[in-house]
Amino acid sequence: MSWNDTRGSGTPTAAAAAAATAAADGGDSGDSGDRAVEAALRPRDLGEFIGQERVREQLSLVLQAARRRGAAPDHVLLSGPPGLGKTTLSMIIAAELEAPLRITSGPAIQHAGDLAAVLSSLTEGEVLFLDEIHRMSRSAEEMLYMAMEDFRVDVLVGTGLDAASVPLELPPFTVVAATTRAGLLPPPLRDRFGFTGRMEFYAPAELERVVHRSAGLLDVEIEDDGAAEIAGRSRGTPRIANRLLRRVRDYAEVRADGVVTRGTAAAALAVYEVDARGLDRLDRTVLDALLRLFGGGPVGLSTLAVAVGEEHETVEAVAEPFLVREGLLARTPRGRVATAAAWEHLGLAPRQDAGAGPVGPG
Repeated sequence: MSWNDTRGSGTPTAAAAAAATAAADGGDSGDSGDRAVEAALRPRDLGEFIGQERVREQLSLVLQAARRRGAAPDHVLLSGPPGLGKTTLSMIIAAELEAPLRITSGPAIQHAGDLAAVLSSLTEGEVLFLDEIHRMSRSAEEMLYMAMEDFRVDVLVGTGLDAASVPLELPPFTVVAATTRAGLLPPPLRDRFGFTGRMEFYAPAELERVVHRSAGLLDVEIEDDGAAEIAGRSRGTPRIANRLLRRVRDYAEVRADGVVTRGTAAAALAVYEVDARGLDRLDRTVLDALLRLFGGGPVGLSTLAVAVGEEHETVEAVAEPFLVREGLLARTPRGRVATAAAWEHLGLAPRQDAGAGPVGPG
């Protein structure tokens, strides 16, 4: 079991919470520098948080009402694709409540005893952040039901015929859970969350604000057109926007005058193989194979994965979602099919026999 406590004196700092998140996610010293930068870029309160207006407004009402009542707010479930700010919002919730924050993750809780150890050490009003909650074990999920609803868990003491279930009362606390796959949560668990926020991809204008804010914190001189160029290639995701900004900053410092302009950003991202629509090397490799080798499809996922030299899980989970969202690829019962926009984006002409029949299993 691995869990982290950011209690200390007063409310947790963003740096402490981010360090705990890194440990919960299995981070190592190799990327500690990038994680430290990410921690510094995290908004500290709802006023600083850019985008997700509907979720922010709803969440603000929940937190303000809880503060007025002097009680722990309802449990919160945040769902959506990676990189949109679910972890950041969990830290903001703790900060807004002036409550300590405990961080752990679904993969770290594989037994009910793991969860019982975390729950039994919570203090009144504490916020428990469960990242990737859909990856918890079933036995831990069932224990969490009772803890969230009744603030009580039954702890098994002894073994064999001498085993006995001892009820353990818990102080009021708030679970803030994050998931990228809300559909995998069993209904009894979903129903115990009083507030569910669905995070959406960001518009380019919102990402420009994110880039400008991050550039200011990183002391990077950036022009409006440079921020727009980075935002347009960030796939609607603030985490990617911040990562691209750091790479463009490196390029600007080494090969330019240190100022991020549109031309500098475009040249830098060309080096890192991120094109004008945000497609990276894997995305273009998948499209190129689909178009050149299979005439645009339909082609089965396994066959396509073999063609690009990747595991089919990588193609399906990493490349496909963005390609589908961009309207460059379609999933059909007969297999994967490239759209007309995909042919145009790669500058290729459709073959006359394109779409003649499926290739490989779907």
